[in-house]
Amino acid sequence: MRIIGGKWRGRRLASVGKGDAAAHLRPTSDRVRESIFNLLINGHGDPVTGARVLDVFAGSGALGLEALSRGADSLTCIEQGRKSLTLLRENLSLLQAQARIVSRDARRPGPGTPHDLVFLDPPYAQGLGEKAVTALAGEGWFAPGAMIVWEEGQAPDQSGLTPVDQRRYGETIVTLATWPG
Repeated sequence: MRIIGGKWRGRRLASVGKGDAAAHLRPTSDRVRESIFNLLINGHGDPVTGARVLDVFAGSGALGLEALSRGADSLTCIEQGRKSLTLLRENLSLLQAQARIVSRDARRPGPGTPHDLVFLDPPYAQGLGEKAVTALAGEGWFAPGAMIVWEEGQAPDQSGLTPVDQRRYGETIVTLATWPG
């Protein structure tokens, strides 16, 4: 894995290896990440530059770090897995990047501050994304009009969100929606 664009373009990130005990981690591939950022920046008015970014189910942090590399103002990562938190901290250190890490279950995040751009990459087919959106919205983590980029294996239930775009990349469906709040 590497950063695709921006000030850290080409920098390698720590990630899970083949046969790793944490093989359940599913980092967003470079190709899908590049497609997501091309879609955001070239197709949807660049919600990245200057954004307060929230990376939910952050894993290695690749999505949020890509946003920082491309000009986002700040990054908050929500993650609770031990292996993921280790990778996330290692990647922040590799890039000498600053981010707030919230080590909590995304379905019980506690009170938050509003974010403009939200990456949501829950484990597939478990309904965790829908529960996280409800909890995060209820605790004030989404700014009005926030762009939500949601990765899933199937089209998610977008109740309460305004659909903007949806694309399939192999087995991954990327849904863009806004928070009306």
